[in-house]
Amino acid sequence: MTSRSENVESVLRALASDRRLLILEWLKRPRAHFRAQVDGDLVRDGVCGVLIAEKLGVSQPTVSEHLKILTRAGLLTTKRVKQWTFYKRDETRIARMKAAIVEKI
Repeated sequence: MTSRSENVESVLRALASDRRLLILEWLKRPRAHFRAQVDGDLVRDGVCGVLIAEKLGVSQPTVSEHLKILTRAGLLTTKRVKQWTFYKRDETRIARMKAAIVEKI
């Protein structure tokens, strides 16, 4: 099990990228930032990685790496629908990490 300090460090490393910050910002209001998806609801299920790559203007492998970092830091949750992976913000975890960061300052 990792300590709270290691968790905060992991989150700060994940947030050290403008692209990852953009992804988190877009996922806060997915209907405002992404077109409708064939499978899955943007809010309930999350946003397909393909749509995130498209909006970010990067390749699938590049966005996959960003999404993996955000997921490992606990900032995103994933859901599989058919062959697609959908991503949404983990608002509870984000709130806990915000509080932990403020506590460290």
